[in-house]
Amino acid sequence: MSEQKIANLLGLAKRAGGLITGNDACMQAIRSGSGKALLAIVAQDTGDNAMKKYHDKCNSFGVPLIKLFDKERLGRAVGKEHGAIVVITDKGFANRILQLSNEVDGSEAD
Repeated sequence: MSEQKIANLLGLAKRAGGLITGNDACMQAIRSGSGKALLAIVAQDTGDNAMKKYHDKCNSFGVPLIKLFDKERLGRAVGKEHGAIVVITDKGFANRILQLSNEVDGSEAD
């Protein structure tokens, strides 16, 4: 299943240093505009205000955004209790996750 593959890739990206967690760090990477943030993944159960903020920032800085998993599942994939957003900074991981996300029902790449 592609969703499980994405979760596995997130864990690998985290261990390889190609992933940022935490709201402030993720927003800083997106806003840097340096191309560091290659893909943002936001939990589907993130609140409307936060979702709008992530969507608008990603849109402004040209960072693809995927809505996938719930907070608990997203957090578990990267070794945390929960998480609303993660940012991929590794090109290989970002490309593969984008490719797999197209196979997962319910994901939306904006």
